[in-house]
Amino acid sequence: MRHAPDALMIFAAGFGTRMRAMTANRPKPLIPVAGKPLIDHALAFAEEAAIPRVVVNAHYLSSQITQYLSDRDVTVIEEQPDLLDTGGGLKNAASLLSADPVFTLNSDAVWAGPNPLDTLAAAWDPEVMDALLLQIPISRAHGRQTGGDFDMDGEGRLTRSGDYVYSGAQIIKTDLVAQIPDTVFSLNRVWTDIAAEQRLFGTVYPGHWCDVGHPDGIAEAERMLARV
Repeated sequence: MRHAPDALMIFAAGFGTRMRAMTANRPKPLIPVAGKPLIDHALAFAEEAAIPRVVVNAHYLSSQITQYLSDRDVTVIEEQPDLLDTGGGLKNAASLLSADPVFTLNSDAVWAGPNPLDTLAAAWDPEVMDALLLQIPISRAHGRQTGGDFDMDGEGRLTRSGDYVYSGAQIIKTDLVAQIPDTVFSLNRVWTDIAAEQRLFGTVYPGHWCDVGHPDGIAEAERMLARV
């Protein structure tokens, strides 16, 4: 593994609007799937991969996440009063992550297969990559309600639109995020700049993945996990 990151940002700040009544009184990362909250699925990967620094951002009902993680070896940033989006959230957390590059992981997905952080680390090459996004073929993207996000050439370079779904896991160089002058922005903006320099890459996850950002995704994820 070439210069694999030693810090992880877990995105857990969204409103969970697609979950409707399930997030009326609790944030989406605390919704249970297969017997444990979504955030615990993400944290298990960090523990297994022995990532020494983990930062979790929170916004909607953020105090519940802070309290739930109070006895864990993680740092929670409560983004208040404004939600900063993924790029702004990572930029805001940079001083606590104290690393470049870093892993990032969305908290609203469940995986069946090898640790996605290990899969990324094994493919990471900082000499040619500024970001490495973990991709899932649509055929193994359970609960996906739309089409793919990216196409990938023979060397792994990504372009927009195609049959690969972005899984919500990546390695990215934080200095490129810090260069964005805005406070609130999406990582999509950073990816566009990286792609223009031919340094946006993908690698394919060999297992299965499920989007748990909508109510049907819970049952879908539990069926997926039961099959493996």
